[in-house]
Amino acid sequence: MKKITGFEQRILGLLPMIPAGKVTTYAELARAAGHPKAARAAGNAVNKNPHAPKVPCHRVVKSNGEVGGYAEGTDKKVKYLAKEGVMVKNGRIENFKEILYKF
Repeated sequence: MKKITGFEQRILGLLPMIPAGKVTTYAELARAAGHPKAARAAGNAVNKNPHAPKVPCHRVVKSNGEVGGYAEGTDKKVKYLAKEGVMVKNGRIENFKEILYKF
């Protein structure tokens, strides 16, 4: 198991708050954790999620609405999102601004 820092624990603790059918961004997670300039570090923390998909890291996307990476592969992330009603077209979240979750 990868060592998880305090910051990463805060990020991982935010993931269960993202409702099904919504997405948030790595930048929003970083801001909510008190480090608004740490979007990349938030992404690294999400990648360490030991409880995916039960803890919904698949609901975290890039700030421009692109799906972004996923430890199990992007296709799997898109399938999880679609199962929750989040549609992806050409690698981007449809209705991104309407379904964006802010903490």
